[in-house]
Amino acid sequence: MSALWSVGAGLLLLLLWVRHRGLEAVLVHHRWVFVCLFLLPLSILFDIYYQLRAWAVWRLHSAPRQHAQRVRHIQEQVREWKKEGSKRYMCTGRPGWLTVSLRVGKYKKTHKNIMINLMDVLEVDSERQVVRVEPLVSMGQLTAYLNPMGWTVPVVPELDDLTVGGLIMGTGIESSSHIYGLFQHTCVAYELVLADGSLVRCSPTENSDLFYAVPWSCGTLGFLVAAEIKMIPAKKYVKIHYEPVRGLQKICEKFTEESKKKENSFVEGLMYSLDEAVIMTGVLTDEAEQSKINRIGNYYKPWFFKHVEKYLKADRTGVEYIPSRHYYHRHTRSIFWELQDIIPFGNNPVFRYLFGWMVPPKISLLKLTQGEAIRKLYEQHHVVQDMLVPMKSLEKSIQTFHVDLNVYPIWLCPFILPNNPGMVHPKGNETELYVDIGAYGEPKSKQFEARASMRQMEKFVRSVHGFQMLYADCYMTREEFWDMFDGSLYHKLREQMNCKDAFPEVYDKICKAARH
Repeated sequence: MSALWSVGAGLLLLLLWVRHRGLEAVLVHHRWVFVCLFLLPLSILFDIYYQLRAWAVWRLHSAPRQHAQRVRHIQEQVREWKKEGSKRYMCTGRPGWLTVSLRVGKYKKTHKNIMINLMDVLEVDSERQVVRVEPLVSMGQLTAYLNPMGWTVPVVPELDDLTVGGLIMGTGIESSSHIYGLFQHTCVAYELVLADGSLVRCSPTENSDLFYAVPWSCGTLGFLVAAEIKMIPAKKYVKIHYEPVRGLQKICEKFTEESKKKENSFVEGLMYSLDEAVIMTGVLTDEAEQSKINRIGNYYKPWFFKHVEKYLKADRTGVEYIPSRHYYHRHTRSIFWELQDIIPFGNNPVFRYLFGWMVPPKISLLKLTQGEAIRKLYEQHHVVQDMLVPMKSLEKSIQTFHVDLNVYPIWLCPFILPNNPGMVHPKGNETELYVDIGAYGEPKSKQFEARASMRQMEKFVRSVHGFQMLYADCYMTREEFWDMFDGSLYHKLREQMNCKDAFPEVYDKICKAARH
């Protein structure tokens, strides 16, 4: 009873403090209070629900049977939209706050919402080495499903909640992308419901124009209802080598050198300042030295980026064996390093051991509860951007990031970009090595101003024939946007498939200059 009285007294004091400070002030300046007391428990309940649902679907083997019925329901909704006179654009009915993108799409309120409840793994074809999935299957769900069978997908983007549909319609990358390319390059077929309600399958040999136009189109050519993704054999561990490097030129040279080595299963760099970085290379293996196994995904372990920083501070190299699934989701618990701005003491050993099992809060719940004040604060004083630039422009790009943003750590992830048709391809006629430069956090540059600084960054990226990931805030004009991206195939298909009255153009859907 005394324990209940203590809890009750604590809650009463908390409520009085919130009332004194004001709810908005608490949410802005002490957001960790709300996150720890409410969002972390809610996130656990979300996870339990989806895990139980996935288990039930697997046990009953109901996903393949229900898939056709659910697709027919989507087709019926599209045909009903046509009967109503096609007066509004269509979009998925999934609430904007459920997406991992920090952007909140206001178009959901004015467009015709098509309900798409497709979140299951449909088929694992071991002979073809292909897994067929629905678009709302998450990366955490997919690896948990495949790994026990001895399989994985070649590119497993970092965060558990990223979905297959988002990674295809937007894009996705991983430290294995220097071998396999972006997530879209590991897909062998898509199934879509088009603006006329028809169901179409596309691949490199079947409706190939549509297959190459779908990635980066953000759902403006049709509704994705299934995708086929390559699989590769899974191994138990990733043998990872940490190497601190100092001096910007040496960092770029070392990173480029390692990115060109196909014997490296994984290549990644974390920059902690303009001239300090740790370059990591990894290989898949089934054998491990027991004394060097690091189960970095366990809830009580240090956040990965903090663990890596120890090698820089000690100025020493190191080798570890990380269980494969822990490696694939190594940045999940700290949302890269974003969580340190939300829960400043989150990496403290006491917090990790007592509450680390509840981390991270769902990004979707953070969006849902952020409020207008926090949204504006983040928009003006926070950046979450991934810029994809040719590897030959890496040094110049990092210098530009430093001057315009000055955000650290910076994530470096190499990828091979084939010369396929579509919105994103190299300038020349050959496959080219690119790098994703990820900046997440509060800019320390004194001259930082959100719109002006990001427009300066976008201009630089266009000048080196790079690309901006479309989940982030984009400030380009329409002309600048289509200067960065190749819209020739995209616009041709929108004309051919009568998309112009059915879906907004991708620019109108994602760019700030077009949204109201």
